[in-house]
Amino acid sequence: MKNTRKIVAALFALIVLAGGLAGCAPKEQAKTIAFADVGWDSILFHNAVAGTVAENVFGYTWTEVSGSTPITHEAVKKGEIDVHMEVWTDNLPDYASDLAAGALTELGVNFDDNAQGFYVPRYVIEGDPARGIQPVAPDLRTVADLKNYADLFKDPEDPSKGIIYGGIAGWEITDIMHKKYLYYGLDETYNYLEPGTDAATSAVLVSSYDRGEPVVAYYWEPTWLLGKYDFVLLEDEPYDQALFLEGKTQCPPVRVTVCVSNAFYESDPEFCEFLSHYHTSSALTSEALAYIEETGADYKEAAVWFLKEHREMVEGWLTAQQAETLYAAIG
Repeated sequence: MKNTRKIVAALFALIVLAGGLAGCAPKEQAKTIAFADVGWDSILFHNAVAGTVAENVFGYTWTEVSGSTPITHEAVKKGEIDVHMEVWTDNLPDYASDLAAGALTELGVNFDDNAQGFYVPRYVIEGDPARGIQPVAPDLRTVADLKNYADLFKDPEDPSKGIIYGGIAGWEITDIMHKKYLYYGLDETYNYLEPGTDAATSAVLVSSYDRGEPVVAYYWEPTWLLGKYDFVLLEDEPYDQALFLEGKTQCPPVRVTVCVSNAFYESDPEFCEFLSHYHTSSALTSEALAYIEETGADYKEAAVWFLKEHREMVEGWLTAQQAETLYAAIG
């Protein structure tokens, strides 16, 4: 009898211990999605939007993996990065061949209405009655027209000439824009300065805009600056691939896509279905970046604001149940 009691007691202890160990067992970890981070503001914003949906609708966590455009592209092909929200396809010579070879999966286009070129403030052409600014170049429409207005865009270091601010050092487009400056003979009446960094260029544009002064510079979309300030892209000859490289035509819009690794496409079809519907615009992206600049919000806060601000669009990305879950979560 005593032996029986001992056996029962031992079995009971084992059951209790097993139950205790089961209670201490770690819960299954949520899957973490790795997004590409190539360093510019717009992709960090789009990562935050898709990441917010990933967290609140699909139960994922998410992180970002930093690298240059070529490096992150290769990482997607290798499955080291799951999602790339902003693939600037023109900057990847092997993009088309990689897709054809099935090295990664393209889910759709994030935006393809972006622009770049020489910009001037709208008040230079149309004036701004609210600020008491009169139009000083009402006939300025094209890059070629700049030759008639060098006296408006005076170089503070050389008043005998105007000044055009060029592109960012090291970018291919910077060389093309300089060729454009030479092609239109603007070197006869303008000096050409490459500020070297985005911060330097934006500082020139913002300070000129705030003072209501004429300024002409290379810039691009989407950016917070063009979301916040009203600039006009000067027109040029219709795009031609060969002539563009010589600076003789307008810049083409770039098809900016959403891509995923093949492994992620196979393992996460529901999230990939959401990404296949993810489509914004250059203007919407600039608007969001301007919101960040004006309010000091971080990317995640801006993502929540954007999802609330554009609910009708977002509901087109998701099923009705998914949209209900998202908005219940973010308030």
